[in-house]
Amino acid sequence: MLIPGTDGAKMSKSKGNIIDIFLPEKKLRKQIMSIETDSTPLEDPKDWSTCNCFALYSLLASEDEKAAMKTNYETGNYGYGHAKQALFELILKTFETQRERYDFYMNNLDKIDEALAKGAEKATVVAEAVLTRVRTKLGY
Repeated sequence: MLIPGTDGAKMSKSKGNIIDIFLPEKKLRKQIMSIETDSTPLEDPKDWSTCNCFALYSLLASEDEKAAMKTNYETGNYGYGHAKQALFELILKTFETQRERYDFYMNNLDKIDEALAKGAEKATVVAEAVLTRVRTKLGY
C-alpha cells in the first residue's frame, strides 16, 4: 500500500514529505495546508481519485466520511482548503489520545526515565535467568 506524502510521492521521512501527528496544532495545520494540490477553481468539481489530500483523508476516515468528501469534491464549491481542514480535524480527532500522551511525556521527562528504569529491571531478571542457563550448559 502506497501512502502519499505531502508532495504526492511516496511518504518518506528522508524526503521530508511526512505529516508529523505530534506537532503542536499550529505547526501541524501548516504542514497539512502545504499538501500539494492542483489549481482547480473553488467552484469547479474536483477529481478525488488523484488528490493527495483525499488519499490521506481516506486512510483515516470512515466509509461515510469518505463518501461525504467524494460528494463534496464532485459537486464543486468545495476547495482544497476545505479538504485540508477536514484532514486536519480528522487527524486531531483520530490521534487525540496519542497526542495527549505524547504531550504529557514530553512535559514530564522524569516519567519516561521511570518507565525505562522499570523496563530495565524486568529485562535484567529475564537476562540473568537466561545467562545462568547458558553458563550451566557451557560448564561455567
